Amino acid sequence: MGPFAIRRDSGSITWRAGAAVVVSTLALTVEHYHHILPLKSYDRLLCYFVVPLLVIVLVFRQSPTEYGLQIGDWRAGLAFTVAACAGLAVLMNFVASTPAFSAYYAPLRDGPLPLPLYTAAELFGWEFLFRGFLLFALYPVCGPLAILIQAVPFTVAHFGKPELETLSCIFGGSAFGYVAWRTRSFLYPFLIHWFLTTYTIIAAAAALH
Repeated sequence: MGPFAIRRDSGSITWRAGAAVVVSTLALTVEHYHHILPLKSYDRLLCYFVVPLLVIVLVFRQSPTEYGLQIGDWRAGLAFTVAACAGLAVLMNFVASTPAFSAYYAPLRDGPLPLPLYTAAELFGWEFLFRGFLLFALYPVCGPLAILIQAVPFTVAHFGKPELETLSCIFGGSAFGYVAWRTRSFLYPFLIHWFLTTYTIIAAAAALH
């Protein structure tokens, strides 16, 4: 079966895709409206990582590796990660100093956890939800279009952040989706996103001093 082949061998594939859409939507909604654990970062880990993981194992009866929870193609992943982080660092040196980004991101420099841990807790479940659970559930039904589809709720979930960032998410989210599909792992989009957010916060805070 080729890399872009669509499997049509069972109605359970379609059922799992539909269930992933519903679970992802409910996870985003519940996390938005409720404060469950001491930190919102922990809420996101619970709703975006633990809940989908339990659905995969207990409801879908599948291995999490089928949803990108694996090292995957580490050579391609490393190449994507290094190239993306280098390019984004240059870009964010300019973007992070704009008023909208400085106002939003600079206050996060002094968060409740050390910055690298804070951004990792924020983004690990976030990436698993979109680039793991949702992407790999949709792909057998939608094929390559799944890479774009998962970027739609990802973009909507950025409402409230700087407009330029939100507008770019349909493209950046699709790029993250491609990296996850190409490497069969959500870990590389997570590393890129973790670096991007951490660097943006540092650059935004530095621009105010």
